[in-house]
Amino acid sequence: MSSRLLNAALAIASVAAFASSAAHAQLSLTSAVGLALRSDPRVSAAQADVDKARAQLAEAKDAYVPVVGAVGGVGKSTGVPLSVPTIFTISAQSLVMNWSQLDYVRSAHVGWNATQFALQQAEDDVAEDVIVTYLALNNAQQRKAAAQQALDHAQKLLSITQDRVASGVDAHIEIPRAHRTVVSIQLQMLSIDSDIATYSDHLEHMTGLVGAIPATSTSSIPALPDVATLTSETMPPATISPALQAALANETAKLEQAHGDARYLYLPQMSFGASYARITTDFSSYATYYPAFDNPSLSRNALSLGIQINLPLLDQAHRAKARQSAADARRAHAEVVRARNQFLEGRLKLEHSATELELNTEAAQDDVEEARDSLQAVLIQLQPSAGAVNNGQQPLSPKDEQKARLNISQKELDLLHARQQLLQVEISLMRQTGQLSAWLHTVHP
Repeated sequence: MSSRLLNAALAIASVAAFASSAAHAQLSLTSAVGLALRSDPRVSAAQADVDKARAQLAEAKDAYVPVVGAVGGVGKSTGVPLSVPTIFTISAQSLVMNWSQLDYVRSAHVGWNATQFALQQAEDDVAEDVIVTYLALNNAQQRKAAAQQALDHAQKLLSITQDRVASGVDAHIEIPRAHRTVVSIQLQMLSIDSDIATYSDHLEHMTGLVGAIPATSTSSIPALPDVATLTSETMPPATISPALQAALANETAKLEQAHGDARYLYLPQMSFGASYARITTDFSSYATYYPAFDNPSLSRNALSLGIQINLPLLDQAHRAKARQSAADARRAHAEVVRARNQFLEGRLKLEHSATELELNTEAAQDDVEEARDSLQAVLIQLQPSAGAVNNGQQPLSPKDEQKARLNISQKELDLLHARQQLLQVEISLMRQTGQLSAWLHTVHP
């Protein structure tokens, strides 16, 4: 997601969308993302780093701005004067020319850019986290509804089985089997309730709506693109992640710092200085020791103005600092290589996982369709007109119908599980290919 425009747009959208949807106790996906971008501490911390880097850049540039100060005071002295007696002094100093400082300014500027990329990375992390959590919560709510339907069928199956056992049609062993099915689904529902509580709590803290998180809105979730589109070989090259851009900028900043430290010696440094002082001999014996100072034609104002040139020739401390900076630059380069490898390897894994999970989802969908067809076959055989032809098999009963309906509910639960796994991988893949922002805005909040 590209970040500043997206952040502003989502923040505005979140306010309007949340206000309009609060009455319905629902929170749209884009509203959740917008609220999280304003509330999540990861974004706040990254923004603080940007502000700090901007101040560091200003500090590096301000070395060329004169530092002005004033010192004043009055005191009594006797004996030989140790200094010229002044009432107050105003002085100014600034850097005029330092070859290393130019590198330091460039380093601070690139460092500021690095923090901006890091902020974008934090925003993308938060946006992806919110989207994945929102979709997981929505999926868990759908699974709970499917599990409740499965539980209803299982309980009906248990009731029918108990009646058949009581009438002597089925053996007693069928009752614990049917009851085990009910208990198994109840355990599934407990697990789903735990998932819903976990996802809701996480979403509450990210959006800042602790204790008042509304339900998800399925209509606010855009349709995900086909995996073939996300993994197509004709797609543009992989988008460079903000984390990798931040690592590249940090490497450049370290190189500039190292370059500045390396050429500190043997290059002239120029600084500007100016000073004004007001002299008085009223509180000291200065005129006694320097009688000419009482000459009324002499001014009691002192002014100095000049440029100082310094040529560093031997400074072991700066030599050691230059070696440290060079080592930091080499480390930053290694971090860039590592970040690039992780990005490319991660995208490749996501592409393979997405393809595999899409096939799993298609297989789960086929299982649901097959279970529905089986139910239709059972219903046809249960019709009175179909009872005459059974090819020697035992005729079907309402118990078989409930088993078929229960099978559909369980297959639908499996399908929802498969879809959730696919959704999570597709979201991560869309982020790496730079499509997450566009996808998020295909449905208006």
